[in-house]
Amino acid sequence: MTEPTAGAGPVAGAAGPVAGAAGPEVGAAAAPIRALAVTVSNRAAAGVYADKSGPVLAELLRAAGCTVDGPVVVPDGDLVEVALREAITAGYDVVVTTGGTGLTPGDRTPEMTRRVLDREIPGIAEAIRSAGAAAGIPSAILSRGRAGLAGGTLIVNLPGSSGGVRDGMAVLAPVLRHAVDQIHGGDHPRPA
Repeated sequence: MTEPTAGAGPVAGAAGPVAGAAGPEVGAAAAPIRALAVTVSNRAAAGVYADKSGPVLAELLRAAGCTVDGPVVVPDGDLVEVALREAITAGYDVVVTTGGTGLTPGDRTPEMTRRVLDREIPGIAEAIRSAGAAAGIPSAILSRGRAGLAGGTLIVNLPGSSGGVRDGMAVLAPVLRHAVDQIHGGDHPRPA
């Protein structure tokens, strides 16, 4: 397997864990969410054009209350799996990818994501596709993005356009804190 190029993986392109920071305590709703934004694009990774959806994703993750590293840019294929595994090892709570979810022969992000997932969360991916279609984007149903857990890390695939990232984050952001809290052992919120 090829090694990622400089700046291509979470270790090289991300700030990594905050010195002295511990993971969130079980059920600690106020603990910061550590997120990594990953752009999957052969052309952006090769420098053919600038990454446009990754910076949008990073900003929307920040707006959702996350401490964000990235975007890290990797080409589609095996290096997506490498980047995801590095992010899991680094202890990120959330990894959101943008790109590589379509139907072209080179779009392999869902397959690389499936390799690292322990449990899928199909409702997230279904809701993202449904929201795009309901917003008048018929091609949203063609996205093959996945969502699930790899250890204690939530991984979500979003489409590779800035609009697809905005639409996907509009679905993900309202449930992100609750999802991370549950992953760390928190319970469902109870009415008073």
